[in-house]
Amino acid sequence: MNAEWSSELRARAQVHAALGEPARLAIVDRLVLGDASPTELGRDLGLPGNLLAHHLKLLEQAGMVERSRSEGDRRRTYLRLLPASLAGLQPAGSLAAPRVVFVCTHNSARSQLAAALWARHSTVPAASAGTHPADRVHPRAVALARARGLSLARAHTSRVEEVLHEDDLVVAVCDNAHEELGTHAGRLHWSVPDPARVDTDKAFDRAFRDLADRIDRLTPGVHLPGEQNDD
Repeated sequence: MNAEWSSELRARAQVHAALGEPARLAIVDRLVLGDASPTELGRDLGLPGNLLAHHLKLLEQAGMVERSRSEGDRRRTYLRLLPASLAGLQPAGSLAAPRVVFVCTHNSARSQLAAALWARHSTVPAASAGTHPADRVHPRAVALARARGLSLARAHTSRVEEVLHEDDLVVAVCDNAHEELGTHAGRLHWSVPDPARVDTDKAFDRAFRDLADRIDRLTPGVHLPGEQNDD
């Protein structure tokens, strides 16, 4: 037997070891759906701070999660799952919702792109809204959507209070919107940096790819109420 295992095999073994503990598996299951702060994770999973810190340290060492600083409240950090680390081991959740609503601050880029991407991949209806909507959809978002075979030509910005229904699955795609809306059971958060702050094609493309990856992960686990989810 070859004792000189490859670095790839060692990395996979570290992931398996990390997922072999129920609390860490629960953390990964939670982060599959959306980002969360350590405080939110501890509350959702009933883990005390010292134990949560221990598990998060091991998951970070295994290359499964990373931290980012909130663009809203700079004192906060959010944890996000690195999906490539799962390499086919990704757990799938199941959520029933009549509609998915993507929310960001200005409803001019991230939430619009997310709703357009969702419509391409899921039969569950989607909408978008902003906590402080801009006057129009950002031109770079419109151009990027067109280049990727989507259309935002007729999209317009909307205020969140005018769009949300009681049973909607809400996905906040920015830190400011997440912090302003507050945390509620069933509401998801994706910490996607605001491309308009940098205002370059590269920043918008990076946000698009982040959203596309997250939507690929979430769509198999969301179905209309009363429908059987076969995933």
